[in-house]
Amino acid sequence: MSVTAELLTKAKNYLDITWTDESADAKLSGQLSRGMAYLMDKTGAEASDFEVDGRDQELLFNYVLYDRAGSVDQFKQNYLSDIIGMRMKREVEYAAQSEG
Repeated sequence: MSVTAELLTKAKNYLDITWTDESADAKLSGQLSRGMAYLMDKTGAEASDFEVDGRDQELLFNYVLYDRAGSVDQFKQNYLSDIIGMRMKREVEYAAQSEG
């Protein structure tokens, strides 16, 4: 999964990463990519949903925050209700589109 330069910049800002380091950027890109894959699988989101400022992006950045701390399992517990809510919202949207 490809991480855009803009998303990487936004993530660095969110995480208060103010320095430039190619290896750190590569690691952060990998974490963003894994987080996007996880959230897409669990919520039905699309990659483009994470490019826009909003709840999807915030949840992704929090995933990365937990991943950087080695606590992805804790993220899954702490944000379960948010993940379920996102999934339900998308299911309602898809149902409304298919009816309309």
